[in-house]
Amino acid sequence: MGETASIRLSRFAAETSIAGLSSELAGDVVNRLVDLIGVALAAVGDPTAKAVEETVIAWGGEGTSTTFGSGLQLSATSAALINGTLAHALDFDDTHLPSIVHPSSSVIPAALAVGEEVDASGDELLTSVAVGLEATVRLGMASYDVESRNHVFFERGLHATSILGTLGAAVAAGCLYDLGVHQLANAIGIASSMGAGLLEANRTGGTVKRLHNGWAAHSGVTAAQLARSGITGPPTVLEGRFGLFQAFSDDRWSIDPVTNGLGQHWEFPLVHYKPYPTNHFTHAGIDGALEALRQGVDIGSIRRIQLGVPEPTLRTIAEPIEEKRAPATGYAAKFSGPFTVAAALAAGSGLGVGHEDFTDAMVSDPLRLRLAGLVECVEDAVASERFPNAFGGVLRIWTDDPQPAEYRIVDSKGGPRTPLTDAELDAKFLDNVTRSNVVMVPGDLLETLRSTGCGTGVRTLMAELA
Repeated sequence: MGETASIRLSRFAAETSIAGLSSELAGDVVNRLVDLIGVALAAVGDPTAKAVEETVIAWGGEGTSTTFGSGLQLSATSAALINGTLAHALDFDDTHLPSIVHPSSSVIPAALAVGEEVDASGDELLTSVAVGLEATVRLGMASYDVESRNHVFFERGLHATSILGTLGAAVAAGCLYDLGVHQLANAIGIASSMGAGLLEANRTGGTVKRLHNGWAAHSGVTAAQLARSGITGPPTVLEGRFGLFQAFSDDRWSIDPVTNGLGQHWEFPLVHYKPYPTNHFTHAGIDGALEALRQGVDIGSIRRIQLGVPEPTLRTIAEPIEEKRAPATGYAAKFSGPFTVAAALAAGSGLGVGHEDFTDAMVSDPLRLRLAGLVECVEDAVASERFPNAFGGVLRIWTDDPQPAEYRIVDSKGGPRTPLTDAELDAKFLDNVTRSNVVMVPGDLLETLRSTGCGTGVRTLMAELA
């Protein structure tokens, strides 16, 4: 048997841990740390995160890993669970295409928790995050089906982030635990039996999805610890007859995206930042609505709205249509094409939508409900053709003029082709942080960010904490 895929991933991770990162890659990781910390701090007080924290506290035990917001000192596994839940609770974490995974919100909490436990250096932390992110997105790309232009996990209702984020978290944690190549491969093999997650909550409700990435971070750290203690995993856990990809994707997968160019080409810098705290499939519609405002649409004269999106996304943001037009909660509104378009139009500024637009109180707002009720969701062939390599769409608005105004979005804002500026990333970070009454992050992390030359948002935070 030649080198299996898990061995190749593990060798890449171990060798990178020794060699370190280029300054460009290290800077990219810092930006993702900053973004993720802000997103997690914004979720402090979220009911799901509070319930997870209460559960973890009831388990008992102390440690050296810090939880965001509360500053509790817990075991690495417990801190990773809480922080990963905070990171994904508001659906504001970054997204990779075409894998459609949110890599940072499982990998970074795992790396931070273990990094504190082992007193890792800043360079060790950044490198562990980089290899964990790279592993996650490459594993996600393996089940992208070119023929259907969709991710097989997503089509089957499986949350690729919570499943594959567990493996990425295990790689990041394993590097910080200084595992050798075969121990890292065992960690991947163990983590492959731990990852789980279903997407039905995106459609019809429930709060469990908010903790998916926390559980992935928790499980990834646990897998690395078990590998360190001698538990082994199957060497062909990824490509084997009863391995992860065959089990979750039948024959619709390829190992090539996982291993081709590994170490020469880095995929994680292509991960998209989110400018809005909503499901990424809704962003093209929001962008279209904001463009309509900038062009002077009179929302009082709107008679009909049509939102065209990639066909695979309709199941998440348009069905059941009655519930999407009148979501029951602010969180459910984040997964609604009609309501997110309505929120952007009703906000009126043309600058964007934020946390305040997706509260439980706001889903009862008469103006937003009226506008959402006018939205029809359909497939747009152009957007379907480019999905999931781009999140595009088209918004058509009918007013008193019988001909609709059309606002086409080729790439939603936040990706490499339409990037957020440094100022926009700083503004997002500061807006997220100001939502928290308590700002608590690992002290050494601030020193790491200070030493790597971060954005003004973090400099402002560090000045406040000085």
